[in-house]
Amino acid sequence: MTSLTATTGTATTRDRVRQAVVLVGSLVAALGAAYGSGAFGGQSTADAAGGALSASATPLAPDTPAFSIWSVIYTALLVFAVVQALPRYASDARLRAVSWWLLASMLLNALWIGVVQAGSVGGSVLVIVALVVVLSVVLVRLVRTPHTAALPSAVTDVTTGLYLGWVSVATLANVAAFLTVAEVGELGLGATGWAVVVVGAGAALAVAYAVFARVRPAVALPIGLAMAWGLAWIGLGRTNGPLVDATVANAAFVASAVALLAPVVTTLVARRR
Repeated sequence: MTSLTATTGTATTRDRVRQAVVLVGSLVAALGAAYGSGAFGGQSTADAAGGALSASATPLAPDTPAFSIWSVIYTALLVFAVVQALPRYASDARLRAVSWWLLASMLLNALWIGVVQAGSVGGSVLVIVALVVVLSVVLVRLVRTPHTAALPSAVTDVTTGLYLGWVSVATLANVAAFLTVAEVGELGLGATGWAVVVVGAGAALAVAYAVFARVRPAVALPIGLAMAWGLAWIGLGRTNGPLVDATVANAAFVASAVALLAPVVTTLVARRR
């Protein structure tokens, strides 16, 4: 077996159980998340917790259209759930390495929505940080485990990349919302200053992801794309509406460009070596 392909063995009962549980669990988590976010009526996430996570709650809140990326992510997660359940991929080494973790991430996402609907912004920070940690574990495993069959490898990489990239930006906004609700004050730099610092940290995180995942462009590029999307909508949200801030907007646009270009550069450099 070459270094480009992970070894696969004979499917076991444990593999079949994993496939079934991940498929059913994914459907349940997706339905729970949709219900909790108000897709079937009821309170939307933006209106929950007193509007703490709305598009105009803090200088780091992405504008409303940014959240349409969830439809892409949910679709990708459901495609992943179906692909990993196909009999031919039961013993796929990469799916063995990450399927349970991705199911955990879906359940955490549904839990996050439930916590927000319950009005606990502080609790939502804990959950979303746990979600980033889980998805980071998936990223590490995908980078360290060679590609197997083309379809499951592509679906898993792209899904994880979009999911982790977006949730990383959402975490910045979530923390900002918590600090606002907690009334911690301006902490010396003021709202604009801290927003610029956090946006800069987001750009640095995007670069770190790009460097680490440079040998896996199928996951590195979607991470950058999703982070660029979220950061750009933070910028657009500060150019109009009730919370205009040109300084934060410009910083967010620069960070968005960094997030988009970083994986392109690191991937090209890695290929030339």
